[in-house]
Amino acid sequence: MRLIAIAAALTAGCATAPAAVAPERCDAAKAQKLLGRTRSEALGAEALRLSGAAALRWIPPGAMATMDHRQNRINLRVDPNDKVVKVDCG
Repeated sequence: MRLIAIAAALTAGCATAPAAVAPERCDAAKAQKLLGRTRSEALGAEALRLSGAAALRWIPPGAMATMDHRQNRINLRVDPNDKVVKVDCG
C-alpha cells in the first residue's frame, strides 16, 4: 500500500507538467544576404531575426564546433578577417 502511495506521488508531478514549448526553427536561406559582411553584434542580431533562430553561434576559421544539430541555432562561419563566409543552421 505504501509503495502505491509513493508511486502515485512520484508520477503525479509528471502528469501535471506543462507541455514543452517548441523551439523556433532556423531558416538559413533567409540569412544568406549576410555573406561577406563583417562580424558584429548588430549582424548577429540581424541573423537571428532573419533566420527565426533562437540561438547564434559564430565559428571562426579552424575552430572546433560541436556536432550536435540544433534546429533553432544559426551558425555564422567567418574568415580570418571576420567576414561571414557561410551561413547554415545546426
